Amino acid sequence: MDKKDLKPVVVDGRKDEMAEGLSRRSFFAAAGAAGVGAAAALVTPSETRAQSTDWTQPGNNNHVIELQNAASFPDGAVGFDYYGHCALKITSPGGATIMFDPWRDDPSGAWGLWFKQEFAETPVDITMSTHTHFDHDAIDRPVSTMVLDRMVGAFEFADLKITGFADKHACVAPGWYNWTNALAEFGVNACPPDNVGHMDMVVYVVETGGVRTLIWGDNRPDPGPEFWEAIGRVDVLTLPVDGSEHILSYEQANSIVDRLKPKVVIPTHYLSETTTYTLSTLQTADDWVKDQKSYKMLGSASLQLAAEEIAQMDREFLYFGHNAQTS
Repeated sequence: MDKKDLKPVVVDGRKDEMAEGLSRRSFFAAAGAAGVGAAAALVTPSETRAQSTDWTQPGNNNHVIELQNAASFPDGAVGFDYYGHCALKITSPGGATIMFDPWRDDPSGAWGLWFKQEFAETPVDITMSTHTHFDHDAIDRPVSTMVLDRMVGAFEFADLKITGFADKHACVAPGWYNWTNALAEFGVNACPPDNVGHMDMVVYVVETGGVRTLIWGDNRPDPGPEFWEAIGRVDVLTLPVDGSEHILSYEQANSIVDRLKPKVVIPTHYLSETTTYTLSTLQTADDWVKDQKSYKMLGSASLQLAAEEIAQMDREFLYFGHNAQTS
């Protein structure tokens, strides 16, 4: 079989060759209400097919077996590698790796081109996604032994502990681009308790090397009291803030920071010249970062943080800016 036959077919929303009686408008309405996969099923079988290509990727689980069999793990710094948007790889002192929220363009074409290239086929031990939106769910792209998609509960492996907390996506756009209005146009509710399923979220706390990192994803700014109580201490906090205030406004984000009092804040979900097109409507996080009491413009896409170093910090903003890993 020719390997090209293994590639998934993407429905091009810019074309008019839809199934008989199916307009572009109704196709995208279905995509918004039921998910792209369900709407794609409305077209003729010859025009679309879905197939994972994970089994064609190189590598194997030898590294996971090594970690599984290890009797102990070293102390040391925790690694953070930024891949643009909300994609962040965390490396434990023992060498275990997790990739959060790898991105892709919307396969329906309805939301336009956001990214300048495909997400890198990066080798990691674990891939995780906070929710099912296209800019967070390219879980097939990393070369990963384990995929823990939207995991709620606790998972322990090697020198890692990951805890997932179920909550809800931000459902009211605070900035100039009212993207959340599109859900009402599709006839579905964005906000809980009867929100459409793709507005569900999982927030993760990663514990390794004495450092507790909170991956906020696109979570709403005002979760209930049970959420705040469950999260506990936060050393490193990632927050989705950009100049267009697409997910969180500056005020909302600052309120979260003041409540959690993290040692370190890492901005995500902003325009990066390395990975992201302006068609995304996102802007940089420069203004928000420079308005903080203490910040550092990082010179690369990689960061090492040790628990002892973090203990001396208080709401230090570490900003990757346009630096992003592409391979």
